[in-house]
Amino acid sequence: MNKALGQNWILLRGLARESGHWGDFIPLLQSAFPQARITMLDLPGTGCFYQQTSPSSIKTITDSIRRHALNNGLLQQPVTILALSLGAMVAWEWMRRYPEDICGAVLMNTSFADVSPFYQRLRWQSYRSFIALAMTRNLHKRESGILQLTSNRRTQRKQLTNAWEKIQTERPINLKNSVRQMIAAASYRPGDIKPRQPVLLLNGLGDRLVAPACSESIHKKWQLELRRHLWAGHDLTLDDGAWVVSQLKDWLDQKSFTHHERLHGCRR
Repeated sequence: MNKALGQNWILLRGLARESGHWGDFIPLLQSAFPQARITMLDLPGTGCFYQQTSPSSIKTITDSIRRHALNNGLLQQPVTILALSLGAMVAWEWMRRYPEDICGAVLMNTSFADVSPFYQRLRWQSYRSFIALAMTRNLHKRESGILQLTSNRRTQRKQLTNAWEKIQTERPINLKNSVRQMIAAASYRPGDIKPRQPVLLLNGLGDRLVAPACSESIHKKWQLELRRHLWAGHDLTLDDGAWVVSQLKDWLDQKSFTHHERLHGCRR
């Protein structure tokens, strides 16, 4: 295992979401990796870049994110990426084109156009709700609806809705950028090359936005490790952040042990 794995994290969110949406997961992650640097990056058109126009391709979004990371000194040490949905597509493209930047990645609830059919990538049962929410002008109603669509967590819904409404008030993502990100996600086809870096797939079997079969298809095509949460929805770190952290720690421990075993042999 590269000694840098798990030491320098970059976190990427999904469609029309930003760094603020990681919420309580960040202290959980930092407490699990107290010596690690953890950096949340916003995609163009979201968060601190909400006034920018989002590119409509994963390739161009990746170039923008990488340029920002380079300019801010985040790539002086290889990074481990933790990414959700659209952010995981960016992570894959980043690994594919700039492998020297990244020593490993954990990809949650993602999908690729050349691996899974469109009706799994955005589940047909959610089409009407998703489009209606994107068009809704009432921020509280929109954020409440997005929360219900992406999360199976039953607690703190009112507090979360209020927090998400505040994010959108301060750093609003507009409909144009949401649509451009949807186009980028819908059209992303990474090809057949398997990344050199270790990759862990995580998914929630209760995901009502992206079918869990999409993660299964990536797992089968590239023989990547997949760990499944029995009830969590699309926003996996929101629904059960402690489970995600435990999978990260176990995966890194596993990689460390495998590396040690290769170097020194397994003593019986």
